[in-house]
Amino acid sequence: MAHVIDQASCIQCGACEAECPEGAISVQADGSYMIDAAKCEDCAKCVDVCPTGSITKA
Repeated sequence: MAHVIDQASCIQCGACEAECPEGAISVQADGSYMIDAAKCEDCAKCVDVCPTGSITKA
């Protein structure tokens, strides 16, 4: 199961995007970050680097 980003608590720091080995996290036109469930391998590396705890299992 892929992870999701809580947009309300995300500070758009980009740490998760940089850490993702699968390239599953991308920045959107509005500056928010999204996780592509089809690419996410559920490694949870993004969870470990998120300073606000905004990333959880879907």
